[in-house]
Formats: sequence, structure tokens, C-alpha cells
Amino acid sequence: MRAEDRYLKFVLWSDEDEVYVGFCPDLFPWGGVCHAKTEEESYAKLCAVVRNEVEDLRASGKELPSPSTRPMRETVVM
Repeated sequence: MRAEDRYLKFVLWSDEDEVYVGFCPDLFPWGGVCHAKTEEESYAKLCAVVRNEVEDLRASGKELPSPSTRPMRETVVM
């Protein structure tokens, strides 16, 4: 598994901007880092941004952040 595959990446539609916005909270906690007219285009851009960030962190000798964001949480049914 590649290091960048450990991080949750997702794309959401923005009504305000009328584009799809890509997010990776573990690497970019401040919000969306790319956008595009289609979901697929935005996800491809997001994957490239995440890959570049991982490469840059490694090249500078910095430790990669631990992946902590999960797409779902367990629920307890009562």
C-alpha cells in the first residue's frame, strides 16, 4: 500500500462555488484543497495533491501524520 492511500480522501459538491471540492482532513485540516467541474476530475486532482504532499513531507525529512479520520463511525443501536 502506498503511503498516500492511508489517508481518507473525499469529494463534496459546493452549492456556493458550484464545483466539486476535494478534501483530505489528515493532511489539510483547514478545508478543501482542489476543485473541478466533475467529481472524477476533482478526485484525480485530490489524489495528486495528496501524493505531492506525502512526497514533500518525506523529502524534507518530516514525519507523516498518523491517519485518524475515518469515513464511518460505529453506531450503537439501542
